[in-house]
Amino acid sequence: MTTEIAKSAPTGLIDRFGRRITYLRISVTDRCNFRCVYCMEPNQRFTPRNRLLGLDDIARIARTFVDLGVRKIRLTGGEPLVRHNILWLMREIAALPRLDELVITTNGSRLAALAGPVRAAGVRRINISLDSLRPERFRRITRNGNLDSVLRGIDAARAAGFERIKLNVVILKHRNHDEILDLVQFAVDKGINISFIEEMPIGRVGDHDRAEVFYPSDTIRADLQSRFTLVPTTETTGGPARYYRIPRTETRVGFISPHSHNFCGDCNRVRVTAEGQLLPCLGQEQALDLRRILHEHPGDTTELGRAIRDAMQHKPQGHEFGLGANRIPLRHMNVTGG
Repeated sequence: MTTEIAKSAPTGLIDRFGRRITYLRISVTDRCNFRCVYCMEPNQRFTPRNRLLGLDDIARIARTFVDLGVRKIRLTGGEPLVRHNILWLMREIAALPRLDELVITTNGSRLAALAGPVRAAGVRRINISLDSLRPERFRRITRNGNLDSVLRGIDAARAAGFERIKLNVVILKHRNHDEILDLVQFAVDKGINISFIEEMPIGRVGDHDRAEVFYPSDTIRADLQSRFTLVPTTETTGGPARYYRIPRTETRVGFISPHSHNFCGDCNRVRVTAEGQLLPCLGQEQALDLRRILHEHPGDTTELGRAIRDAMQHKPQGHEFGLGANRIPLRHMNVTGG
C-alpha cells in the first residue's frame, strides 16, 4: 500500500546545514542527438536502455519528492525530448497537487514539432541551450547540431505560450566568447531571458581543456556593459542564477558561476540521474540508488521516502569544483542532467 509521505514528514527535506530542499532535477535519459564538447565524448557510449529508470519509476520518484516538500521539478537529459512517451511523464508530474512548477531544459532541436504539446502537457517554463548564432561554429561546439532547427524551435516555443523562455549559454574562451553581445541582443530581440553558465567540470572529455577555455562570469558581465545597462535584481527562479535586468526590454540576464561565485550556501536542489542515482550534490560522487529501492519495495513509497530523507544528511556543504583533473567527477553531464 502506498503511504502519504507528507503526513510523516511535515517539515520537508532539510539537510544538516539547514538548507531546505525544494527543487529536484531529473535526467530522463542520458541520450542526446548532440555531442557538445563540454558535455561528452564525440563517440559517447550510452547506458543500456534496460538500466535506465522507467517512466513509471520516474513518476513515483517525482511524487515522493513532492510529498516530501519539493515544489519545483526540472526534466533534463541528455536531451529529454528524445525519450519515448516523455509527454505522458510531463502530464503525470504536472498534475501532482502540491507541485508549483514543472520546467524542462532542452537543446531545442525538437521544439519546432513539440513546443505546443510540451506546453499543453503542463510545462510552464523552458530553458533552451544556445551557444552560438553562427551555423558552422554551432556545429563545431555541438559536434553535429543544426542551428536552424534550434532557431525554429525557439520561435515555436515563443508561439506556444510558455510563461518564460530562457536561453542557456556556456561561454568558452576562444570558442564563442566573441558572441556574448550578439547572443544578448538576440535574446532582447526575441523578448526572452538568457543565462551565461560557467562550464561545469563534470566528466573527463579527452579533446577539451577546461582550464584553457574557462571564461568567468565577471568578464562576461564586463563585456556586456560595453553595450547594455545591467541593473541588479533580487528576482529568482529558484535556481542558482543571479539576474540583471536590461532597462526598457523584457530581457533578464543571468549568471551561474560555480567557480567564481560559489552558490553552495543557498543550494536548494538535488538531482536524480537517468539510472536512478540520487545525487545530493552535482560536484560529488556520493549517490543513493533509488532504482534498487523502488524495485525492492514495489508499490510502497515509505522506504523510498525514508531513504531520501536520510540522503539529505549526506549532502555536503559545497561542491569543491576545480579545473584540475583530480577534481572532476567521473560521470558525464549528459548522465547527471543539466
